[in-house]
Amino acid sequence: MKWIEPDWPAPARVRALSTTRDGGESEGVFAGLNLGAHVGDVPARVEANRTRLQQVADIPGPLNWLNQVHGTAVYPVSNQYDVVPDADAACAHETGQTCIVMTADCLPVLFCDRAGTVVAAAHAGWRGLQGGVLEASIAAMGCEPGEILAWLGPAIGPTAFEVGGEVRDAFMAQQAEAEAAFVPSSNEGKWLADIYLLARLRLGRAGVSAIYSGEFCTFGDSERFYSYRRDGQTGRMASLIWLAR
Repeated sequence: MKWIEPDWPAPARVRALSTTRDGGESEGVFAGLNLGAHVGDVPARVEANRTRLQQVADIPGPLNWLNQVHGTAVYPVSNQYDVVPDADAACAHETGQTCIVMTADCLPVLFCDRAGTVVAAAHAGWRGLQGGVLEASIAAMGCEPGEILAWLGPAIGPTAFEVGGEVRDAFMAQQAEAEAAFVPSSNEGKWLADIYLLARLRLGRAGVSAIYSGEFCTFGDSERFYSYRRDGQTGRMASLIWLAR
């Protein structure tokens, strides 16, 4: 099983990874390590993939999955919920509590503080990003933004993410600098959006300056990544972060 570990100066007790397609039991359009139980895959295979990931990566406690709705709610991980919460981010202050988001083109953002006392994970599609899911995650961490590290995980790249003019307008209405993240597409009335740059702009405005990675493209790398834009029905990767004991 191959995964991506953030290249960032996080404290030693902060553990984080982002999965790829490698190492799973799913087949067909879900071939590989599909971790999404809502996409039409055989439930037993998804459960086997999740169990194997936890065992191989030595992830503590139960895996705290979210029902992601492209919103801005942040779930405070407790390891004790009976119903999967509707949320697009998670935050944890205790050891053994894992924050997880799933993606297949949307941007996963992992957070920690320099002292290694709190972690968070956010699912940032363009709606959540524009709505403020990153800012909500920062607020939930409860520390100074200047003490936060952020890692941008695998997402659709700037040459593949085509959006309508209303998306560009929505971002620019909030932050004029967002204009730099959009270039005209070859399709009339469409734009190519750089979701990594948009995230950096939002994080910077919120006071986070230690931002890492942002060089992936899920759309263009079918061997490593699932991509909803590329394939339609497909699996999901997961980005996880936790505090080790």
